[in-house]
Amino acid sequence: MSTEDEILVVHLGGLGDVCLSESVFLSLRGHFGNRLVALGNRRFFDLFGGYFTRTCGVESRHWLYLFSEKLTGPRWGRIVFVGKDRQGSIRSRWRAHSVEEPVFIDMYPEGAFDAPPFNDGMIVPGEKVHIEDYQLRQLSRAGIEPVRKEMVSKGARRVILYADEGFSKEKWPVENFVILREMVAKAGIDVRLMRSPELSFPVEGSLFFEDLADVKEFFAEGGVFVSNDSGMAHLAGACGLTTITIFTGFDPAVWHPRGRNFSLKAGADRVDVPSLGRMIRETVEDQENK
Repeated sequence: MSTEDEILVVHLGGLGDVCLSESVFLSLRGHFGNRLVALGNRRFFDLFGGYFTRTCGVESRHWLYLFSEKLTGPRWGRIVFVGKDRQGSIRSRWRAHSVEEPVFIDMYPEGAFDAPPFNDGMIVPGEKVHIEDYQLRQLSRAGIEPVRKEMVSKGARRVILYADEGFSKEKWPVENFVILREMVAKAGIDVRLMRSPELSFPVEGSLFFEDLADVKEFFAEGGVFVSNDSGMAHLAGACGLTTITIFTGFDPAVWHPRGRNFSLKAGADRVDVPSLGRMIRETVEDQENK
């Protein structure tokens, strides 16, 4: 099959962004069939490899032609771009590489860019639209039937706490997760403390996975996942875990993980250790009673 018979799906977002776009991948697969080629961070795309004939890493020099006006490259049957193109320059450039008009899916609504031509007809002033819904609305406008990925909750008497540190945004402290682990363990619940790769705080007995495929396998056993707002929370939700997520900056109505989820907003909701401990126990018990 030549590239002119294939659909290039470009998504340059992080782990959470890619997880939130799974319904877009499902919809594209239903519309175009087995013709999708993914371009972005392969570590993230490989988690959803079943939607694509192959996944490609954007860091390869092979793809430089897409980002330079001086280089030429193959044409694709159609290019679908999930991302940000505030000036329209990417869409304009990629018309030369797409047999049919490129499809642009604005990744998320934001401030001043909520006005036309970016979000024309997709949201109304003051409306809070979750990222998944926001992207699916745009597929409809492009003539592609939106299909939402059904999320199946995997209940288990198991709790995974994910500790990470804040660099660009404030986070619930790592020390709180350590105390929370002891509290949940005393309630007779299997609890694991998982740490992020960048965590500098020493946490005895914590789990770390180098490969995201191993994380996905670990999540497959189900349970409740407790964390700050992070890409890992979105992966947990995509894997069927019930998520309890602490937000300190972004709006949880727009950014919460998919599936069964509980979002807590720092400064508005109670996010102290005892309150979170009670919430975890109640969530575990609720799962067992279903």
